[in-house]
Amino acid sequence: MRNKLLYLLIPAVLLTGLFINSCKKDNQNSIGTLLTNGAWQLSSVRVTESVGDTVKLDTILNTNCDTIQLFTFKTDQTCTYSNFDCKHQPVARGTWSVTANRLFLSANMVCQDTTAAGSSKPFTYCAINTLGNYSMVLYTGDIVNYSTTSKRRVVRYGFVRQKAATK
Repeated sequence: MRNKLLYLLIPAVLLTGLFINSCKKDNQNSIGTLLTNGAWQLSSVRVTESVGDTVKLDTILNTNCDTIQLFTFKTDQTCTYSNFDCKHQPVARGTWSVTANRLFLSANMVCQDTTAAGSSKPFTYCAINTLGNYSMVLYTGDIVNYSTTSKRRVVRYGFVRQKAATK
């Protein structure tokens, strides 16, 4: 009798486990969770100019910036960027999305900068190089569809998760 009960109990436990694990789980987008779990503070900007894959110029920017630049993503798909290009300015606002393959980020906000035009959309199409709990690296510029003879300019933005305010 005891063995027959065991034969019924084991399959019942296995079927229950399969049923629980097969249920639809919401909020499985780990990239979205990582992006929206606090503000990202800019820590480095590096510009690389090359022809094909031969580097011609490698420059580190943002070394003497005295303003804190924050990139913030919200769960409602909105985002903000403060003090872009090390300029005290109103907060730039826009929306963000991640491609289906989760490799590229798009943020459509317009930021004031030091170019001749005076503004740009620096994060319209970014390759997500690194994204973790404490750091994020985005590549922008000429990041796709280039030949061995084409000139490329790639900007690497390094961010760290901003420390939460202490009370």
